Amino acid sequence: MASSIDCPHRPCPRTPSRDGARTAAAVRGHGRVAAYAVVLVVLAALTGCGAVTGTAPRNAPSATTPTPGDPATAAAPGPPGGADTARPAGPPGGGQTAQGRAGAEPRPPALIPGLGPRTLAWIPDNARQVLVVTGRGRDANRSEAVLHTHTGSGWQAGPSWPARNALKGWTDDHRAGDLRSPVGVFTLGDAGGLLPDPGTELPYDRSDGFAVSGTGFAGEPLAGSFDYVVAIDYNRVPGTSPLDLTRPLGADKGGGIWLHVDHDGPTQGCVSLAERHMRDLLRALDPDLHPVIVMGDAGSLSR
Repeated sequence: MASSIDCPHRPCPRTPSRDGARTAAAVRGHGRVAAYAVVLVVLAALTGCGAVTGTAPRNAPSATTPTPGDPATAAAPGPPGGADTARPAGPPGGGQTAQGRAGAEPRPPALIPGLGPRTLAWIPDNARQVLVVTGRGRDANRSEAVLHTHTGSGWQAGPSWPARNALKGWTDDHRAGDLRSPVGVFTLGDAGGLLPDPGTELPYDRSDGFAVSGTGFAGEPLAGSFDYVVAIDYNRVPGTSPLDLTRPLGADKGGGIWLHVDHDGPTQGCVSLAERHMRDLLRALDPDLHPVIVMGDAGSLSR
């Protein structure tokens, strides 16, 4: 069943970061076109949180439309949209991850619990905020999230927040529609939502395009799921609105993988947190600290 959403024909205000325009790992931002309003028909068979047509360059505010519904089921009247993302073998993210480099400077001496040498190597040397989302199992859709901040002498862990991920768990090679969340390390730099900016230092798009309706896998209402979102830089162009539909790796690799508000059910590929924890996260993330998300089942992250 397909749904459609009309794009609001008005600019979406954005708050620039303290650094101004930022570039995330493997940014493919050259030759961006001006954003434009669109009417998007979203197929409910697709997965992901927020696919949208057109581009939304961060330096050119514009009206954009989401394909709401990472969480929605195929029968849901609300837009389940966008694909998650797949990544090829090797460091996760298909060219959009923050991944380690051979010969890079050593990581700080204090390590992050639960992360093995391979995962640590994927974290860029300049990252001083790391949100670790650890799944309870390869096929589980429940997880825990902890934001770690480097103090100069080691990593300081924040509180543990309950989280949800995709219905069927995790994958090292995500494909659109597989109902699994991608394992990997990804930069975080762009936020937005249906509600006003809660006080984040990330660029923030407040737009009616984040409205969502319908029900999820357990019949739970999806309304409010996109009150706050943070785009996970996987098969997307960093530095654009989370609503941007550009998929550098192609649609079959998915897209629209977000952190968003929990709707009391598993997602189609995103990671969800309680609304109060999303507010806390948005207020804590600092673009000057080059935040990344490390996400996957415990077994994969420990390698």
